[in-house]
Amino acid sequence: MSRFSWLILFLTAGISLIMHAPHLQKDLISVHVWRQTQTQSTIQNFYEEDMNILNPRRNDRGAGEGIFRMEFPLMQWGVALLYKALGNDIMVTRLAMFLISLFSMLGIWFLLFQAFGHEKLALMGAWAITFSPTFFYYAINPMPDNLALCCGIWGLGVFLSWTKKPASWRLLISGLLLSLATLSKLPFVLYFAFPAGYFLYDWIQNRWRNEFVRYAFLLLIPLVFPAAWYIWVIPGWEGNGVVAGVFDNQIGWGTFFDYVQHNLISTLPELLLNYGSVPFFLAGFYFLGKRKAHSQLSFAAFALLGLALAAYFFFEINMIAKVHAYYLMPFFPLLFTLVGYGAWHLSEIRKPLSRYLVYGILLLLPLTCFLRTQARWQYEKPGFNPDILTYKTELQAASPGDALCVVGNDASHYILFYHLNRKGWGFDHDQLTAAQLESMINSGAEYLYSDSRTVDQNPDIQPYLDSLVLEKGSVRVFRLLGSH
Repeated sequence: MSRFSWLILFLTAGISLIMHAPHLQKDLISVHVWRQTQTQSTIQNFYEEDMNILNPRRNDRGAGEGIFRMEFPLMQWGVALLYKALGNDIMVTRLAMFLISLFSMLGIWFLLFQAFGHEKLALMGAWAITFSPTFFYYAINPMPDNLALCCGIWGLGVFLSWTKKPASWRLLISGLLLSLATLSKLPFVLYFAFPAGYFLYDWIQNRWRNEFVRYAFLLLIPLVFPAAWYIWVIPGWEGNGVVAGVFDNQIGWGTFFDYVQHNLISTLPELLLNYGSVPFFLAGFYFLGKRKAHSQLSFAAFALLGLALAAYFFFEINMIAKVHAYYLMPFFPLLFTLVGYGAWHLSEIRKPLSRYLVYGILLLLPLTCFLRTQARWQYEKPGFNPDILTYKTELQAASPGDALCVVGNDASHYILFYHLNRKGWGFDHDQLTAAQLESMINSGAEYLYSDSRTVDQNPDIQPYLDSLVLEKGSVRVFRLLGSH
């Protein structure tokens, strides 16, 4: 890598850090705070309770242990290790996520350089992904998708480096990285379609047929780890819409096609790409045809990956809906390969105006990214009952830290538990019956945190309320009868 490339990448990282700096000490709020608090709670429970990586825990656990296994919690466990060294501080989490995002940005540079051999093209792709509104927003938020994306991008890049220098260790490392991506988030198993496309094309061309088994073994042997994990945990995913996908479609076909349209005409250009990158994305398709890229060996790898991701999109569309842009993070390598490819070819047109226009649009990407994401970290709109955030300190002090609590309303069963730093039972949509509350008290519940007057003023519930401990805004804290 040339000094110029290092300089641009360092500059890209610096601009991103400056833009993120005002938010590094902020608590978890805003879009998809549900998933963020779920991840952060797992981190804190590793740190506070048990560093056994096989035992991730949630706070909505009743009086039980709270072990809840979804994706393999490698990222959560790693951040918990940092907590052991640096302390329990949300800024530690955000900086760890930012570091992972920087490696993802470097990975895009490496992937594009291996694919096309042009440093400037690779730099354009790395710059553009850094200021994708979705990538930018999640770059400092606790999401396992961040580590999955990073490992996946590098796995693809290392595989392409193997196609140029076929050393067995490169293939093994590629398989290991792709397997780590899959462990961290199951949909990233689709990245194995990339080497599959390459080998399929080779098979058709009658190349390397005698060595195919050895190559496939080296690449796929690390898959034994995610296979073992998900075979173990998936049977416990009751009612998980991600697994059922479109086969559990309860939204109606009209809504289904509305979701597809929204993601194509709004989410894709506005959130995934950045409006400024759209011309480069479209130019990428144009130059693929004009340069007859389909004749290149790596095209088959990108094409099969694209088909796999398209199938994933339609399979999960009822879960993606119009709001879950982070479900689409696996698309990033493909999207910004096209962006980098299109931007570079446009800049190579022998007309100075074209080159200046490309550079001008690229320089605008941080601004357009900022304009789209600046509202994402506003305390006034946290994405849940703002009184929980406003009176967080007082609410936490209203009960002993180790007291089991009943908490609601919280449809996520994560957000309020995280901000109150409590464990116990959750309820949502005003659904808490006297029989349920009695059972919770018998199991050890001592306090009720409620922002629902329907619940705490229910004549059937009130006999179980010993006394009002605190009222702040819409939130009331009650000591429960028999909890002395």
